[in-house]
Formats: sequence, structure tokens, C-alpha cells
Amino acid sequence: MSNIYLEATTILGYKKDGVAVIGGDGQVTFGNSVLKGNAKKVRTLYNGKVLSGFAGSTADAFILFDMFEKHLQNRKGDLLKAVVDFAKEWRKDKYLRRLEAMMIVLNTKHIYILSGNGDVVEPEDGKLAAIGSGGNFALAAARALDKFANMSPDDLVKESLKIAGELCIYTNTNITLLSLKD
Repeated sequence: MSNIYLEATTILGYKKDGVAVIGGDGQVTFGNSVLKGNAKKVRTLYNGKVLSGFAGSTADAFILFDMFEKHLQNRKGDLLKAVVDFAKEWRKDKYLRRLEAMMIVLNTKHIYILSGNGDVVEPEDGKLAAIGSGGNFALAAARALDKFANMSPDDLVKESLKIAGELCIYTNTNITLLSLKD
């Protein structure tokens, strides 16, 4: 049952041409029940200069968002240095490293996937990252739309998450989007 929280969300991050967008669905699932349909799983950090999204339990999200924000403050907004420091701390903490959680953090220059195992992954294409149960659906849709459709970054993320919500039972189509521009 502990994996249920990772199965209960979809987060998609996208950056292109000086624009960064993150979106998440609103469904909170526990077992085979939907507890809430309008949760906010994405947020801005560092005075609105960094976007973040979380797949995991809500209480863990607040702890990890706050912890990451402190690293951003200490590193004066340097996203790469902050993610490395954060990953080290997350992995070293006995309690936190056991969390089955993942985060996406991005700005207009960088995008990373983070985990409690100490993973700091920059996507191969440098522009798309997805986590959660519907992450692969959203990622596939986003790659296709990025390649074949002429859409704004906001629309691309929204439509990709809608597709994931139509396919993944742990994801809905109540989408929250946040964006940044250079």
C-alpha cells in the first residue's frame, strides 16, 4: 500500500524557448478510492523563479518543498547547485530517504527529476520530464505534440496531462498549470 501515493498523480514539466511550464492533475487517491479531485501538486519556489511538482504523499510534499526552498535560498537560486545539495540531504536523512516520492524542478534554463535515492536526472532532451502514475502517458503525448503540433508551452502541457488523465485511473483532468518566462 505504500506505493499508492506514487500511483496517485501525474506531473509534467516542459521548457522551451525561454518558457518553463509545470502542470499536475488534481486527483488524490487512496487504495481504490478517490479522496479529492482538486489538489494542487505544483508550486512556485524562490520568489516565483523556480517551478516544482511532487508525486508522493501530501505531508511529504510540504516537507520536501520547504527543504528544497532552503537549498535554493542558500544557493541564491542556482538550480543545479541546489538540486545537488538537496539530493544529498534527502538521501542522507534516515526518514526522508524512505519516502516513495519524486519531484520535478525547473526554471527557464534547466529541468531535473529528483528522488530520495539521491537521483538528480536531467532529461536527455533537456526539455520534458514527467513523474507519477500517468507520467509516461503525459510524456509520450508531450513528445508527440512538441514534435508535430504548433502549440504554446502551456497548451502542450495541459493537453498532454488531459491525455494522461483519460488513460490513467490514478490521474484526472483537473489540471493546475504554472509558468515562467525569461
